[in-house]
Amino acid sequence: MKERLVSVVTGGTGFVGSHLADLLIAKGHKVKVIARNTSSMKWLEGKDIEVADCGLFDKEKLIQVVKDADYVFHVAGVVKAKEWEDYLKGNVETTKNVLDAVSEGNPNIKKVVVVSSFTAAGPSTKEKAVNEDSPLNPITRYGKSKKAQEELVHKYMDKLPITICRPPAVFGERDTEIYLVFRTYLQGLMTMVGFDEKKVSLIHVTDLVNGLYLAAISENSEGQTYFISSDEFYTWPRVADAIKKATGKGALRLRLPHFLVYTVAVFAEFFSMFSSKAATFNIEKARDFVQPFWTCDISKAKRELGFRQEISLKRTIDWYKQNKWL
Repeated sequence: MKERLVSVVTGGTGFVGSHLADLLIAKGHKVKVIARNTSSMKWLEGKDIEVADCGLFDKEKLIQVVKDADYVFHVAGVVKAKEWEDYLKGNVETTKNVLDAVSEGNPNIKKVVVVSSFTAAGPSTKEKAVNEDSPLNPITRYGKSKKAQEELVHKYMDKLPITICRPPAVFGERDTEIYLVFRTYLQGLMTMVGFDEKKVSLIHVTDLVNGLYLAAISENSEGQTYFISSDEFYTWPRVADAIKKATGKGALRLRLPHFLVYTVAVFAEFFSMFSSKAATFNIEKARDFVQPFWTCDISKAKRELGFRQEISLKRTIDWYKQNKWL
């Protein structure tokens, strides 16, 4: 009888990582999650998961964790930080440590999947969604750190079978970011940035982790980069319509001029100076928000991986209601 495949997931206690761990368990894999014992295990409790108490800067422990792995999914990363060095440490140095550990401890691994971000490419234009051949023009420090992460990964592609995946904004069960949009809506307010029609690519977490899995098992994906996203593009009025349809409730739709968005960001960033934590909303996040187009073309993932978007916004809203988040 064939032994179970072994998959290692970094960032497995988080939103995307925990959903990926669920999928891998369902596929029959033995799953190992790299996490500090101080991390919240809320989404992993009671599941057939081996938790490796190992940080991403402990090379010797990392080698031991990955040495028997068939797949490594590097999901962990830093999305907000006060200093540029913290972005580099959380997104580039950690990636180097993981790839060094695999190179030394398990050079014959089947695949390493590195989760980058749409922000590494930067926003699109009205005429054309970005694709894997588009030049990388990130507009925030986070995006620039993910670009630097990808540049590092390419240096390892002659040593290891690696695939890079770029998701856009991710929604779904367990999310706490886009969830705020739903909660605010049910409180009677839907805020939208600017007076122009903005279009964005979004992805449900279930679709995303399925895309990551397909990237891992595909024979075509070695050395490749893929956008894993929605087939369709969303506008915020359309998101509001979907929430209204799912809940039967309406809300006041308030459009905020760009200057006001930046003003709020300036104040948020100022007050974060008196906190040890980085501001959730800052000037760079405002710059992201005011862009008219964040759309990406997933033709390559569909063609080479067989990826398909399947999950709707309604499922997320239903989950929030069932779990009394709304």
